[in-house]
Amino acid sequence: MTSTPENYRAGFVSFVGRPNVGKSTLTNALVGEKVAITSSKPQTTRRAIRGIVHHPTGQLIVVDTPGMHRPRTLLGERLNGIVQDTLADVDVIGFCVPANEKIGPGDKYINEQLDNFPRAKKVAIVTKIDAASRPAVAEQLQAVSELREWDSIIPISSLGSIQLDTLTAELIALMPLSEALYPSDAITDENLESRVSELIREAVLEGVEDELPHSIAVTIDQMSEREDRDMLDIYANLFVERDSQKGIIIGRGGERLQDVGARARVEIEALVGKQVFLSLRVKVAKDWQRDPKQLGRLGF
Repeated sequence: MTSTPENYRAGFVSFVGRPNVGKSTLTNALVGEKVAITSSKPQTTRRAIRGIVHHPTGQLIVVDTPGMHRPRTLLGERLNGIVQDTLADVDVIGFCVPANEKIGPGDKYINEQLDNFPRAKKVAIVTKIDAASRPAVAEQLQAVSELREWDSIIPISSLGSIQLDTLTAELIALMPLSEALYPSDAITDENLESRVSELIREAVLEGVEDELPHSIAVTIDQMSEREDRDMLDIYANLFVERDSQKGIIIGRGGERLQDVGARARVEIEALVGKQVFLSLRVKVAKDWQRDPKQLGRLGF
């Protein structure tokens, strides 16, 4: 570790908001590398994933968490528990609201929940400003300002890289004085197996029916280097809750599963920097979202 500059700050921030407001996309944009999978499906994020942002004046540890929601299953309760535990420990909570959607009951519910975390400073982040007109952005900023007294309100676009430097600077300014908490070359503390399983799940999520994403879990049986060539062999399992869901994932003649494998392989090869052989098996774990034992086996 090099010596820490004077007035250097470091700490933890977590983004909250309704599903599909751009929390994971924002995390990746700030880190500068894909550390969290993204999808239009709700509850895509299932655990606290840390991404590290390095800046001359400080270091941000962005903790990407599951979306805050009213749980309907034991899995949902455990995901909410992850959110509660994370928000109780972070220095700053960033409340994300898209510029192109009116503030609704879900936003107001989450805003009310922020009162349960008095330790953290609160920042409002209006996302997706590239998808809304200037008057609409101004209107949303005004609406957000009326929800509570914020430490800062910042409009941004993750995909357009608009105001991300401003957001980083504002968040660092709210962090405590501290030495860097991670080495300068750290991007995430996720291990390779976890990142690979998430990339596979991301590939499965695309194009599936609305209820199916909640029923999908991925485990890795084996990851090993080939002895005769520069290739990584990966054997993974896709778990669903019913036989009918298994058929959906596999598709007619196995076409859908082949497509999932092809898309996942591209992402994994970009991550590991070498060719990948990926073997996927689809298995049924009946009603695993509601079964404590099966949740434990699947890593929840």
